[in-house]
Amino acid sequence: MTATTASADARAPRLLVVRNDKLGDFMLAWPALAALKKAKPAPHVSVLVPAYTAPMARLCPWIDDVVIDPGEQAPKDAQRALLATLRQGGFTAMLTLYSTTRIGWLGLRSGIPLRMAPATKWAQLFYNRRVTQRRSRSAKPEYIYNLELAEAMIQALGLSSGQPSQQHPAPPYWPLAPQQRDAQRSALGQALGLDDTRPWVFLHPGSGGSAVNLTPEAYAGLAQGIDRRLAESGERPPHWILTAGPGEEAVAEALVKTLDEAGLSAYRQPACAGLADFARSLAAGDAFIAGSTGPLHVAGCLNLITVGFYPSHRSATPLRWQTCNDADRRLAFHPPTDAAHQDMSAIDLEEAAAATAARLRKVNHHRSTA
Repeated sequence: MTATTASADARAPRLLVVRNDKLGDFMLAWPALAALKKAKPAPHVSVLVPAYTAPMARLCPWIDDVVIDPGEQAPKDAQRALLATLRQGGFTAMLTLYSTTRIGWLGLRSGIPLRMAPATKWAQLFYNRRVTQRRSRSAKPEYIYNLELAEAMIQALGLSSGQPSQQHPAPPYWPLAPQQRDAQRSALGQALGLDDTRPWVFLHPGSGGSAVNLTPEAYAGLAQGIDRRLAESGERPPHWILTAGPGEEAVAEALVKTLDEAGLSAYRQPACAGLADFARSLAAGDAFIAGSTGPLHVAGCLNLITVGFYPSHRSATPLRWQTCNDADRRLAFHPPTDAAHQDMSAIDLEEAAAATAARLRKVNHHRSTA
């Protein structure tokens, strides 16, 4: 290390970013983490996350260190150990993307001098920098709210954004090298005997209890509609790879059988060694279809084509929980305004099948001209 580099490192702030809820929420923090890490001088970025999302935090290229939050129900000795870790961390600032009273109080007691969070509810009283966002209106995507907080922190720390004026960092927010993607595609293709000239589509029918979703029968109808449209236009139909979260394996297995009996090329995803292995494996695909779940947002960070199904309730709309891939690589569907907010059966699956087939035609065209 040169003297100049060492001096720059010494000036770089040490930042703690908190997003300690579910997988999808954490994945939608990656654009904000990218913005922070691209600032000049680049801060040292640590995150406070639950053990569940820690494997993804360790894969994130924008994170330097991971601190585990034992959770509100953890024993007092675990809470004291967390407080001691934060006090010893030498943090310049703390950015809480979604705060609770517990986290706000923890930050205050840790002695971190600059503490920033959205100006919402009682928790804001523990912060000395508050950003008014009015997230309850759901007027913007969650990841944009997070980016705005990151940009406010960059400004508060006196850093340069490292980006052209008025521009956010661009997708992909999980930028895997081409050889890494190729390795995942090769491994999946060999395991299942897939034809590399056809689109590979992950279909995730479960929701992990985090969101209302289409029924397995609706997903089966959607897949058949997509296959039919591609066949009618003389296009290669996709290979369907069914994924499942813990406890949802039987649903995926049954859907594989249904699709296979309907003449589709359907497979169960090979077993993965935990969340990180599962997330990396998605890089093999061309598209990911699911409800508004964590895996959908992993796919978004990888910049896959995403096809998401959402309720129309204001706090859960496609706009609020939009995936953070390129705009031309995301599709989202929800019940019409004259239907009940959570009536997923009211979603027009013919429209969804047509739009998805159109995206997969572009995949076929790209493969045929590559």
